[in-house]
Amino acid sequence: MARDDWRLRVELEEEGHATDLLARLGLDLGSEARELAQELEARRLAVSNDADTVFVYAPTREEVRRARPVVEAELKELGLQPREIRIEHWLHDEERWTDEPPAPDTEEELLQHGYAPWEVRVECDSLEAAHELADQLEQEGYGVVRSFRYVIAGTSSEDEAKELAARVHGEVEPGGELVYEVMPQNPFAIFGGLGG
Repeated sequence: MARDDWRLRVELEEEGHATDLLARLGLDLGSEARELAQELEARRLAVSNDADTVFVYAPTREEVRRARPVVEAELKELGLQPREIRIEHWLHDEERWTDEPPAPDTEEELLQHGYAPWEVRVECDSLEAAHELADQLEQEGYGVVRSFRYVIAGTSSEDEAKELAARVHGEVEPGGELVYEVMPQNPFAIFGGLGG
């Protein structure tokens, strides 16, 4: 599972309530919370507060999701009603927290469905050269399609595709489902551009 920066944001009515919750989470949990916390056994989640808000930090969304009922049980034990509880994740490029669902990692999603998100397309000088290149790339672990003098090798990232293309003098193109999304029901990979 991908690791990232996630947190549970718990906004309370007063700063004292946040201090009380922080103390409870740092000491002995109530019986209901202890039972719920068994799912987080062997995990160490960072907890902090800023005025009337408590933050529980974790490397995965799943861990934050599991921490939420523990926090809610402690709030219940304290007789506190939060103004808001939400799961947020850190947007590294924008340097801010958000509770919007994360955009899917297209490359990772394509790999999970068995597609190569990037392709290196090579036009070989001869049929024999195409066979040799296809065999070599297959031995190196690439998914390869060869048609006549044309070889297409799938890669898991754009950087890997660029590195392979530089080595075999090929062209880098989006691959897998991306091709089908751009050109629905078109299985054709174009070599040498269009026209002329």
